[in-house]
Parts: sequence; structure tokens; C-alpha cells
Amino acid sequence: MKIAITGATGLVGTRLVEKLNSEGHQILVFTRNSDKAKRIFPSTAYPNLEVIKYTPDTSGEWQKKVSGSDAVVNLAGEPLAERWTKSKKQAIMDSRKQVTEKIVEAIAQAKSKPQVLVSGSAIGYYGTSETATFEESSDSGNDFLARVCQEWEAAAKPAKEYGVRLVILRIGIVLANGGALGKMIGPFKMFAGGPIGSGKQWFSWIHREDLVNLICEAIANSNLEGVYNATAPNPVRMNQLSHTLGKVMNRPSWLPVPDFVLEMLLADGAQVVLEGQQVLPKRTQAAGFDYQYPELQPALTEIVS
Repeated sequence: MKIAITGATGLVGTRLVEKLNSEGHQILVFTRNSDKAKRIFPSTAYPNLEVIKYTPDTSGEWQKKVSGSDAVVNLAGEPLAERWTKSKKQAIMDSRKQVTEKIVEAIAQAKSKPQVLVSGSAIGYYGTSETATFEESSDSGNDFLARVCQEWEAAAKPAKEYGVRLVILRIGIVLANGGALGKMIGPFKMFAGGPIGSGKQWFSWIHREDLVNLICEAIANSNLEGVYNATAPNPVRMNQLSHTLGKVMNRPSWLPVPDFVLEMLLADGAQVVLEGQQVLPKRTQAAGFDYQYPELQPALTEIVS
């Protein structure tokens, strides 16, 4: 297949490209930084990959490259785990909404349209709660991240008007050697790890390998359409995450990180880890998706080993 990808140089995108490349697919990497993409994906190792420089908030010649693709995977977006200034919040919104609008615009203009658009979203769609359980049919929240996800998903929906199958993945916290987990592993290595905040907040997670496999399933399986929660079926509370991480690393997990420390570093961005939501992948499981890592301890063991 010929597969176009935005966000290919990120934590999830790099692994997705590796997998698709190993399967012999032709890959188009849409990126703002073509030099970085070429370093990550050298032509000697990725002979069927083309790097396309694009301006995600502006229409242009790059959009013509979407024509002839079998699938488009849209993973672009500014990182969340940073200080949320006013300009940063705008960038978080724009980087998701605008690129999705321009991808859909490219699909509309394409002479040969892709069969499927797999577009990212996030479990932030549901808002936060220590008591509620959320599945794909649950209502959206009303905080900043919920509004971002609503706009993000709304920008993707017009793709259906052009006969393109649309799959929206509401992605949980991705576990890999990097990202949010990578920031937690460092203190544990120095015997200073522990739960963040109250420890009671829910942590709805997914191993990166399962997320990549779910994206590939969404591309290949024409029966998948609509919204799916990209989370493992067994969310945990932060206390359990910390205890399990300490166990697999053979490190203590008793030293909590107070709320105010994160808030000083991240301001509103601390919400991502200080608040949470219990998200269950009901539609994902009903579709028969086979998780490699449905349980937390084997997932963490694979990563830290």
C-alpha cells in the first residue's frame, strides 16, 4: 500500500513507519522539518519512503501528494506535557485542528482518493473524573483538552463526504521508552520514584506496540469505522502504576511527587498527569482487536528491559 503519514517523527509515528517499512509498504512522510525526518529515516534503511516538506496550516503543492495514497494516518500535534502559556494552548489547538483541515482539503482535491483516513484524537475528549467510567459513546467533557479533541475530531469528519472511511482513535497515555513514561523512569532509576499527585487519579494507558498495531488494523480492516478508544482494557490508578513500575525496575516507589512541583513546571499542563479518566475500549474490543499487552506489568516489563 501507499500510506501518507503526518506526525511520523513522533513517539508513535516513528514506530509506525518502522513497522510499515518492514512490511514493504510505500510511505509518504509529511513533515515541517525534512532534515530531521531524513536523519530518522535514512534512505538506505527506508528505500520506499519519501519525505515531503509541508506547512500544516497552509494549503500548498504538498497537498497534491495525498492523491494516489491508499491510506492517510494523521498523528500530528504539539506536545502536551509542557507549560501551557496562552500561545502554547493556541498551538496545541491549531496543530491538531488546522493540519486535519488541510489533510481533509487535500483529500477533497485528490483525483485518486485514499480509502481510509485514520485520524488521532485523545481520551482528553471525555474530561477528567476519579469516579466515572468512559467508553466511546460517552459524552465529551468541557475543559480545554476536551474542546481541543472536539475540534480535532470535527475537522476530520468531512472526509466521509468524499467516500473515505474515517477511523478516529482516542489515544490514551502511550507507554514506551520515552514520552510520559520516560519522564517517570528517570527518578525511579535514582531511587526517587513514586506516584504523581494524589495517586488516586486514573491512568488510562496503551503500550506503543498495541497502538501501532491498532492503527495498522484500522488501515487494513474495512469493517472498522468511527470512534475507537485506543487504550488498554485495564486502566489503573496512579498509585498502582507507580507500584508496578517500581516492582519491574526493582526500585522503591514510596516518594510521591507533590502537585505543586508539577504545577510549577507545567502550569495547566500538569492536568494531563494530575487528573485522569477511566477509559474502556468497548468498541475496540468488540471489533476483535487482539492486545499484546492488555495488562500493565507485562507492558512495563517489556519497556524497561
